[in-house]
Amino acid sequence: MLAKTTKYSIRSLVYIYIQNVKGGRPGFKEIAKNIDSPEEFTGKVLQILSRSGLVSSLKGRGGGFFFDNPGKPLTLFDVIKVTEGEEFFYKCGFGLKSCDAGNPCPMHDEYAKVRNSLYNLMNNMTIQSLASKISQNKAVLNRLEIV
Repeated sequence: MLAKTTKYSIRSLVYIYIQNVKGGRPGFKEIAKNIDSPEEFTGKVLQILSRSGLVSSLKGRGGGFFFDNPGKPLTLFDVIKVTEGEEFFYKCGFGLKSCDAGNPCPMHDEYAKVRNSLYNLMNNMTIQSLASKISQNKAVLNRLEIV
């Protein structure tokens, strides 16, 4: 359902947040390795996130990626708005350009419920809450950690 760019964006941000809490500023190669993502693709994703202001970066020694305001909750909705656009939450599940209660697609009523639930979930779930689950060993960031 989410695009690859969005999935890697969320995973990257979670990893960056965890490292920032520990006092680190990871570089793109470190992030790619730890979220099990191709380096080149991770670099492009991080450029998108930096340009949008979701994360900041410094070059050179002591550089890397970091949050300017780590205490400010960053919702998954905020990430999806940057990577896929806000229209992600309003698209027709059947793929029609125009679909509403007046002219519904065959999936409209059922899909609207799912889409609304996803919208609420993404507005309530934050990068910080995901990072907390990982830090508390209640979840993993990548399949490499399962070993």
